[in-house]
Amino acid sequence: MTVPAPRARRRPSTLGRLLPLLLIGALLAPLGLLVTSNWRQITADRDLAARERLGVQYLTALAAVTDALVEAQSNAVNGRPVAREALNGAVEEAAAVDARIGGELLSQERWAGVRAKLEALRGRSATDPEAAYTAYGEVSDLLLALHRKVRESSGLVRDPEADSFFLQDSVGQELPEAVVAAGRLADLGTLVSRRPAAEQPRGLMELTGLRVTALTPAADLVDNLRSAVDGSESTDLGANVLTPLDTYQRSVEALAAYSLPGKDTGVVNPGQLSAAALNSHRSARQLQPVILNELDALLVERIDRLNRDRWLTVGAAVAAALLLGWLTALLVAAGRRARRRAALAATHAESPDTPPHHDLWQPPVDEPRALQPAGAARDPETAPWGAFDAAR
Repeated sequence: MTVPAPRARRRPSTLGRLLPLLLIGALLAPLGLLVTSNWRQITADRDLAARERLGVQYLTALAAVTDALVEAQSNAVNGRPVAREALNGAVEEAAAVDARIGGELLSQERWAGVRAKLEALRGRSATDPEAAYTAYGEVSDLLLALHRKVRESSGLVRDPEADSFFLQDSVGQELPEAVVAAGRLADLGTLVSRRPAAEQPRGLMELTGLRVTALTPAADLVDNLRSAVDGSESTDLGANVLTPLDTYQRSVEALAAYSLPGKDTGVVNPGQLSAAALNSHRSARQLQPVILNELDALLVERIDRLNRDRWLTVGAAVAAALLLGWLTALLVAAGRRARRRAALAATHAESPDTPPHHDLWQPPVDEPRALQPAGAARDPETAPWGAFDAAR
């Protein structure tokens, strides 16, 4: 009987040894790409929120300048002394804010133009109300343009959350436009009442157009704030905003009523219109800081949430890296053990001291049959002759 020789173990190839590591790398590459992409997105959102906070700071300074400018315009048109202290203080505060963050918001050039126009108002004579109305109107237009520039450069116009988007639109666009337009409406009513009778019809047409300009942003402001409250998860937003918003809405309704010509006289009562505009300005002054504070609080909360998300991303990446490292170590250790066993087997097979393998029931070729173990089977062809010889 032929006994097959033992088969030698095949040593694993280089590709076989590297295959587990290649699989680990194939898993690690998309995981690293996912973590990197998530980190970049969270960082971009956080940087946007931090930049928006700079915009809120700048808009807060511009709000004080706007209020002081509208009040100074009303005093100049009505022949009252202009309170320079309030306007100068607001300008200095805005200049300090611009010096600190204006470079990042790209607003320094525009602020320099606005400030130059504000400085020019100091030397203007109060004897010509019409000229004062025009001069203050030019500065107000530049100031509103600066509001838009700050919102764009700070990213407030690209805010991704519904509640904060409506808040920034309200405080950065609708409310300043409504305040400036309401002041102009009241001052124009005063000027029209002083004009000759022949110019009254044209003055009423101007009042009608300016009335629409004043009431449209005010109505949009109310809608925006109510949308912000309805779409926000903050429980404090509605409680803090709705009360001053209702006050402002009632003042705007009174301004709309008193800006219409009387049924009997056909003209606008300048005294009632000025009082309604002043009441609207006061209610807007109460509403404005509330919106700014709520907007800043939402941005701070968002930054905190994004910071937590960044740490979670780092933690998940570290955990995944440790898990893959542990798995790699197991595969490397298993490969080493396999190579060690293969080397030992090859050494054992090639050693000259190893006795050859024999079958106990198959005698060697050169061994006589007499030396075979007792009870071994005889050749069947010779068995009968052996029996016959024994009988003889």
